[in-house]
Amino acid sequence: MKSKSFAFALGGGLLLLAAAGTLHLFLTDAGLEPSPAHALRPGDPRILEIGERVYVQQCAACHGASGEGQPDWRERGPDGLLPAPPHDASGHTWHHPDEQLFDITKYGIPRVIGQPDYRTAMPVYEGVLSDEEIIAALSWIKAQWPPEIRRQHDGINARHRESSRR
Repeated sequence: MKSKSFAFALGGGLLLLAAAGTLHLFLTDAGLEPSPAHALRPGDPRILEIGERVYVQQCAACHGASGEGQPDWRERGPDGLLPAPPHDASGHTWHHPDEQLFDITKYGIPRVIGQPDYRTAMPVYEGVLSDEEIIAALSWIKAQWPPEIRRQHDGINARHRESSRR
C-alpha cells in the first residue's frame, strides 16, 4: 500500500513540475514572463505614492521638481563633476534598463561602471533607501514619461532581459 501512495505522490509531483514548466514557457513565449526583482512599476498607484515622496525628498533638489535636471548637464563644472541630468524625456535615464537604474541608484555610478575613482555628485543610496523606495522613486520617474518613451524603455528592458539569458 505504501508503494502505491508513494507512486501517486511522485506522479503528482512530476505532474505539478511539468505544469509549472509549461506555464513558464507559455508566459515567456507570450512576453509575460515574471518581472525581474527590480522591475519598475509605473502603473502601481501605491508604489507611485511612495515614489513621489522619495523623489521629492531625495532627488528633486538636484534633478528638478519635474525631472528637468540641472543646466548644462552634459558639461563638467569647475569642480570636474557633471551636473545632474534630467530624468524627463529629454534626458538619458530611459535609455537604461530597470536593473541598471536600480544599481546606479543603490550602489553608485563608480561601482556600476567598475571605476572606483570615477567622481560624481550622485549619492549612493545603499543604507539610505530601501530597495522598495528605490524602485518606487524610479517607477515615479518612469510614470512621468510620455507613453512613447515608456514603450521605448519597455523595449530596452526586453532586449536587456533577452541578452542576459544568453
